[in-house]
Amino acid sequence: MRPTQTDSFEKLIMPAAQLQTVAIRKEYPGTVALDDVSVKFDGGKVHALLGKNGAGKSTLVKIFAGTVQPTSGKILINGREVALRSAQDAFREGIATVYQELSLIPELTVAENILLGRLPKRRGFSRVMIDWTRTFATAREVLAGLDPGIDVRRKAGELGVAKQQVVEIAKAMSFTPAVLMLDEPTSALARHETENLFTLVRQLAVRGVAVIYITHRLQELPRIADTITVLRDGKLVGIADMKDAPPEKIIGMMFGDVAQKQRPADLKAGTEPVMQVRNLGRAGKFHGVNFTLHRGEILGIAGMLGAGRTELLRALFAAEPPDEGEIILDGPEPVHCKSPAEAKRLGLAYTPEERKQQALVQILSTRANLCLASLDRISRHGFTTAARERPVAQRYVRDLSIKVPDIEQPVASLSGGNQQKVVVGKWLNTQPRVVLLDEPTRGIDVQAKQQIFQIVWDLSRQGISTVFVSSELEELTEVCHRILIMKNGTITGEVRPEEISAEELYVRCMEE
Repeated sequence: MRPTQTDSFEKLIMPAAQLQTVAIRKEYPGTVALDDVSVKFDGGKVHALLGKNGAGKSTLVKIFAGTVQPTSGKILINGREVALRSAQDAFREGIATVYQELSLIPELTVAENILLGRLPKRRGFSRVMIDWTRTFATAREVLAGLDPGIDVRRKAGELGVAKQQVVEIAKAMSFTPAVLMLDEPTSALARHETENLFTLVRQLAVRGVAVIYITHRLQELPRIADTITVLRDGKLVGIADMKDAPPEKIIGMMFGDVAQKQRPADLKAGTEPVMQVRNLGRAGKFHGVNFTLHRGEILGIAGMLGAGRTELLRALFAAEPPDEGEIILDGPEPVHCKSPAEAKRLGLAYTPEERKQQALVQILSTRANLCLASLDRISRHGFTTAARERPVAQRYVRDLSIKVPDIEQPVASLSGGNQQKVVVGKWLNTQPRVVLLDEPTRGIDVQAKQQIFQIVWDLSRQGISTVFVSSELEELTEVCHRILIMKNGTITGEVRPEEISAEELYVRCMEE
């Protein structure tokens, strides 16, 4: 029997569990998402579950989580066949999931989020009331083995992303699971926060938890994974010990032969300034930012989380207009944008880091999303039709190699990489002069990243300039003509990719 949530979490040692599938198959109309997959995940280990977008990882995780039922096959826990028909079934069997998109309720306290739906009760004044003393005590107990410094009375929305990630894990661990699934847990974390998470994950494995770790960041694997399990096109390609799986073997298992692209040597930036930023600042976010962006140039901005990179891009796009300084676009006079609509009219495009919340309307079709930013160009007298939008959408599906069976399907049905290409395509139809990309490869696989890089290089050849922000510093050295270093809200240096390694760039970003 599994321990209850009132047991001491810090001292908790779980009996090592084993989660197994036997010939699991999942069919959707017109496609097979999982094709007779038989795999085993043992407790006490961290198992990396890998595969490109569309490989079947998400489907397998959803089957384990009880939110999707297989067409055929068996699921076994410790050799016993189980039926996971709902999330509640999964919880009862000791399976918990932490998804990439955090699900905390910002206005509730940390304790309320951890024990959501299970708040301790007591009787008082002839009615049942929430027992806040027990609620806060239980939440502290769960956090004791994770991050005891988090204030359980504080609102979750007031925490940084890394702390919110810990609360999500604490919420999952409050069920004392035998199996914990982590979906892209480091996608929004800085390097030191990632190392802290790795320490936590290893502690959970030592306690007997079977950790299933989904990531596209292959460079993380030697530091966290014991084994790798690779899916491709719904099939199990193979399982290997991490020590026997160098990066080239992993990529070969995931993709077959994928050519790693480098910025073409003949892709030169122009000398004509297209954007000049002078002493730009926004109170509490960034200050004294100066740079010049040239026509066709790919300008990277490197920095740790909190350096002010996202805030700078939002200011350039007038989503959060700057308090001071000036922006000059193709001319001697500064422009004063008060809204994203004005910025768009001046030829700026912006793809935000949080594509699902800020860049796409999930319930709308791929067609509608591709046309959202250019309705003023497509519509007639303020009205548009699906027939008018369809050729536009089909053009970008073709040009950007967006993999979608039907452009009328909701964009939510697409993989992360294809959703990111929809975001880019949406803005390309506005015919921009400058594209601002904030973490454009977050949460997408190696192949999709290569396609995004190619899109950026193609824009450069067309004379369209790009500002490229990424926490994966090796991307900046691969893609950009020039890289600015941002720390504590200001630009502190400039480097050329051919003159610096990703490791040296990281050091420059961390130096005081």
